[in-house]
Amino acid sequence: MTKPRAHAAPEVDVRAIDTVVNIWTPEALAQRPDWKDGFFAGKVKSKSPMPGMSLEEMLAGMDAAGIERGFLVAARAGRLGLPGSYHMPYQIVARACERYPGRFYGLAGVDPTQGMDGVKALEHAVRELGFVAAHAYPHWFELAPDHAKWYPFYAKCCELGVPFMTQVGQSLIYSPEQRLRSVGRPIALDAVACDFPELKLIGIHVGIPWTDEMIAMAWKHENVYIGADAHSPRYWPPAFVHYLNSYGRTKVLFGTDFPVLDFGRTMTEVAALELKPEVRRLFLRENALRVFGLKG
Repeated sequence: MTKPRAHAAPEVDVRAIDTVVNIWTPEALAQRPDWKDGFFAGKVKSKSPMPGMSLEEMLAGMDAAGIERGFLVAARAGRLGLPGSYHMPYQIVARACERYPGRFYGLAGVDPTQGMDGVKALEHAVRELGFVAAHAYPHWFELAPDHAKWYPFYAKCCELGVPFMTQVGQSLIYSPEQRLRSVGRPIALDAVACDFPELKLIGIHVGIPWTDEMIAMAWKHENVYIGADAHSPRYWPPAFVHYLNSYGRTKVLFGTDFPVLDFGRTMTEVAALELKPEVRRLFLRENALRVFGLKG
């Protein structure tokens, strides 16, 4: 086993909530295909391929960074049977949440090609396993967020009263055997938000390089939010930092997409932004509590 990388975060006054975390136990990694090592050591710039770590080691890294809770993704990355695709079993995440209640929460990945079977699985994850939201990777299916195949899942989230979290922005090449287009233009959320005004939509990964589009969607629609994960805070576009620190203070949620971003290093970079105290509280914690309907 290995411990999370040592990036000590400064002492913080807010117990942060990380809304996007990949479960990284040996059991979970066994579900992932071989491309992960080259991807994390290459594009993501890990110093070496990231070996598995226990839940306790993940929590130790969170504690050192001042992160109280982590939302674990049970990812649905592509249609099963295609090169590089995988589905993280809901039960792996559910067991982690059951073992550490109040520290870990589950995000139910969805596969739009599964139709009503996928919708029923999502409902089971929320009602029976306690998951707090749906999670989607549009690029893994080359289906933009406004494609009809996603709509049954949006309707179910409205019925269940849980948010729908979806990647927006450019995607990368994960598996060389399955090269997929970037279909997550944030403007695609416009139609979804118009058709489902009661649905809480969270566009994760900042929306880069179309960040202005993502800001426009969050400004236009009351229930559209931005997940600030997967891109280091020190590289965020200035317009996004301004939005977060001003009129978008209630619309942005903190995340790392760990291990894409390290817990401690990310918190250190957030501190360097010198956000207003009120904005810091909202961004790191209070917005997540409100959007996901959690107790403080």
